[in-house]
Amino acid sequence: MAAVSRGLISYLRNLSINPNRTISPSISTHFLRTFSSDALIDEGESGRIIKAEPRVMTPNSKRTGVIAVKCGMTALWDKWGARVPITVLWCDENIVSQVKTPEKEGITALQIGCGHKKEKHLTKPEVGHFRAQGVPLKRKLREFPVTEDALLPLGTQISVRHFVPGQYVDVTGITKGKGFQGVMKRHGFKGGPASHGASLSHRSPGSTGQRDAPGKVFKGKKMAGRMGGKQRTVKNVWVYKIEPARNLLWVRGQVPGNEGDFVFIKDAWYKKPDISTLPFPTYFSTEDEDESSLEPLVADLGETDPFMAAD
Repeated sequence: MAAVSRGLISYLRNLSINPNRTISPSISTHFLRTFSSDALIDEGESGRIIKAEPRVMTPNSKRTGVIAVKCGMTALWDKWGARVPITVLWCDENIVSQVKTPEKEGITALQIGCGHKKEKHLTKPEVGHFRAQGVPLKRKLREFPVTEDALLPLGTQISVRHFVPGQYVDVTGITKGKGFQGVMKRHGFKGGPASHGASLSHRSPGSTGQRDAPGKVFKGKKMAGRMGGKQRTVKNVWVYKIEPARNLLWVRGQVPGNEGDFVFIKDAWYKKPDISTLPFPTYFSTEDEDESSLEPLVADLGETDPFMAAD
């Protein structure tokens, strides 16, 4: 508030010195919005109409991501007999809880809500945000930047069919916290000798600096400290199977976090999927479609046996 007041006073002072100066619409709108309740009103002044309908995806289009719950890991065997390590992710009723446009917020993004939470477990600002947007109370929120052609109406449901089997995704989450750990566990140091020539220094880091010059320990030196509990992204995770009936996403390999933690999934940045196979801006189910009776969708593994290809 103090920063806004100083900026407003400075602007008015410059205006008094030069009365002939024209007021910029963007500046006046910014200050008027700061001291008004327009943020609680649904966006309508820009005249932008966002419809929930399929569109044509371009190479520069960027879709929204989804929020999922990590259920755990398992393993299965594909049709060729190869063992595939699997992480099961549950997309728990994702909906669009807020739409951000350049006319109002200055950016193009979608806020996605996941899960359910009682009102008594939310703060008053959180409850006010959900009531202002007119959406159910959600447990987790996440903002995903998108392009203008990928905007979705408020309250649009995003199911697991937002992705297709066989594509690659990037999964972001908080890694498992390991607490304060030594250099052997944290950085993979070899350690000292186990018997000869070592006296109470089997797992010690060794020398950490020099003598009088430079007389300090350089920044970034690998030493003991807190391990884990940081946000990390696993890139190019392959989607093996999708279960629309249970909103489950089966991906190959590991993703950050413990069981029950939230992870954020979006289209891969490096191994970009084929835009002709992706539903854009998301998958819209038909009125007569019963997702509870749909069969799982498995990625196409080809017609060539990988174990016989060498022969």
